[in-house]
Amino acid sequence: MKNVSKYKVDKFILIPMFLFVIISLLTVHSSQELLPSTLNNLYIKQLIWYVLGFIIAYFIMFIGNSYIYRNIWIIYVFGVLSLLGLLLFATPINDAKCWYSIPGVGTIQPSEFMKIILIITLAKMIHKFNEEFNDPTIKEEFYFLIKVAIVVFIPSILTFLQPDTGVVLIYLIIAIIMLFISGIRYRWFAILFGGLAVLVSIVLIVYFLNTDLFINLFGTNFFLRVDRLLDWSSKTGFQLENGLSAIGAGGLFGNGLRNTPIYFPEPQTDFIFAVFANNFGFIGSLFLIGLIIFFDIYLISIAINANKNINKYIIAGIVGMLLYQQIQNIGMTFGLLPITGITLPFISYGGSSLLSYMLMAGIIFNISNESFRYTN
Repeated sequence: MKNVSKYKVDKFILIPMFLFVIISLLTVHSSQELLPSTLNNLYIKQLIWYVLGFIIAYFIMFIGNSYIYRNIWIIYVFGVLSLLGLLLFATPINDAKCWYSIPGVGTIQPSEFMKIILIITLAKMIHKFNEEFNDPTIKEEFYFLIKVAIVVFIPSILTFLQPDTGVVLIYLIIAIIMLFISGIRYRWFAILFGGLAVLVSIVLIVYFLNTDLFINLFGTNFFLRVDRLLDWSSKTGFQLENGLSAIGAGGLFGNGLRNTPIYFPEPQTDFIFAVFANNFGFIGSLFLIGLIIFFDIYLISIAINANKNINKYIIAGIVGMLLYQQIQNIGMTFGLLPITGITLPFISYGGSSLLSYMLMAGIIFNISNESFRYTN
């Protein structure tokens, strides 16, 4: 067996990440043309977050994944308490309690870290269940699914109350994808999707037939969230229309940096792809999408070659999370999907999300190293 350094970094992960850094900094810098002058240093903050993120990734490589796996339940409890603390102590920002405000630093969004915590927690649960039961009965699977539902429900309800429906949906997608590859009977998914279809149908029927009843049952806040979610079907709305105009104005090669000709809200986060497409055009957009596809496919290859099942489950959760956010963010920019406030991983501005992705990157580097040593 070859002697491989513990801290060897997979270049097929590192190179795309460095390209993400360059693309993110350039696009965030360009987006500032559409923002107030008080936000003219966002790209510098993004660079600082990236530097801190790489430090975190190296720290994760230093302590190793095994340490995190052993202590994940303690980390899970801490994550849940941080979500609960938001509801009790956080100062509302735009009518939402999603962030802790730290003087001199900015804001921290615990739900971004909870996504990674949930992936590892579920991976450990699935791994333990499959080790204990080689051929589980329906009853044993049912009890296991109840435990999984509780673990997912607790952070989901706390995040929903902030309110942050988009992240709740990510929690659910992570859980469904990880359970799908866990080996449990597929009939559970038929039951799940059937139940969800009935529930969504009831909510939509009440929404369209009796607005007053809907508000009385679910509250004004939930009504506004559903109303915003359904706006995409008419392809109307100031943000969407202007975002589409900006993308179309980019042409084949783009208008260049800091030259976005039309204003739309949240250009540095939700609609970062519209800024990039306008600046770099159709060719640049193809390059970014191609880079994203390569990165995701390579992560899948790492999962296939992983020598530990728990690592396979973790990569599955990570890829599921990334794929959903990538498709959702780019899709809503084109009006193909509802506008939900989901950011584009590694590209959109945001300290908490970026640090959580870099924490995830450290875990991926460790899994890649283990796979490399195993195959050599």
